Amino acid sequence: MREVNLGDGGTVPALPLPACGERVGVRGRLRALKLAEPAPDARSLHGCVIALASLLFVTPALADTIYVSNEQDNTISVIDSASLSVTATIEVGRRPRGIMLSPDRRLVYVAVGDDDRIDIVDRAARKVVGSLPSGEDPEAFAVHPDGRRLFVSNENENRVSVVDIAAGKIVIEIRVGSEPEGVAVSPDGNLVVNTSESSSMVHVIDAASYRMLASVLVDARPRSAQFTSDGKSIWVSSELRGTVSVIDVAARKITGKVAFAVPGIARENIQAVGLVLTRDGTRAFVALGPANRVAEIDTRTLKVTRYYLVGQRVWQLALSSDEKRLYTANGNSGDVSVIDLEAREVVKSIRVGRSPWGLAVAP
Repeated sequence: MREVNLGDGGTVPALPLPACGERVGVRGRLRALKLAEPAPDARSLHGCVIALASLLFVTPALADTIYVSNEQDNTISVIDSASLSVTATIEVGRRPRGIMLSPDRRLVYVAVGDDDRIDIVDRAARKVVGSLPSGEDPEAFAVHPDGRRLFVSNENENRVSVVDIAAGKIVIEIRVGSEPEGVAVSPDGNLVVNTSESSSMVHVIDAASYRMLASVLVDARPRSAQFTSDGKSIWVSSELRGTVSVIDVAARKITGKVAFAVPGIARENIQAVGLVLTRDGTRAFVALGPANRVAEIDTRTLKVTRYYLVGQRVWQLALSSDEKRLYTANGNSGDVSVIDLEAREVVKSIRVGRSPWGLAVAP
């Protein structure tokens, strides 16, 4: 390794620095230290000390709070992302499942299926401060980007309820297929999609007129639905077939499909349920239920690039705000797995309540 002359007879190693905005881990920096040429502008001890600090310390992940709905305990576990430990437990209604933040991030909404309502949790007070009607047996829902409406799937009624949050009432119920499940709103707020499990359909709904625009046949028992950040595609998981379908929003037809195969796991145990996509649209992550795996997908090639072994019967997923971590709710093992997406490995399991189902992450 070459040295940098300090001008006073002393020398120190020239430490290579990453380019602005470049993400480089400790190992990568050490490799760079061995291979790189000296930085020509390192002229002072102060500059070298800063370089050394850059080498030895990694910028910590953004501090998040993770909220986990525990279906059998009627609670929400609150996890601090810095310590990766449960810091509070909030009592809610019976059988909490779907969970989301309000657009201003002050509130947490949670669907409590056995009470036929949406509970409202104040994040600062860490308690339920109200509730909204939902229709019968709510499971999943979506918050409109304007923060004024919820779109709630009601399994027992074959309807999507539209809830006016300020008025605290259902303003309309949209008839859909049998056993409605996943709900998502397009980034621009113009469209709502709902999956109907028994009908194997994805319904596309106008968010203003509440008119059904299209129904797309997908693989058996569709669960989650997610728009890509550009709003051009919808990703839909199929529990019984163990696949993900990619739907072109403009054409309203399937343009791609992803299948999964885990060595040593029977095909019927590979059940695609929860899914999330990164903001840049390059990667997708799919929970595979009783396979106890999460699949990472390259969205450009629609190829699985890695499987992560997590807890038992993984249901739903959530990315950290900086997208460096993925959290999984594992229903049968009663825990949350933490996946470090830069190291590409599971780094911790956090015990929560019984039958964790949904997750929401707040910066």
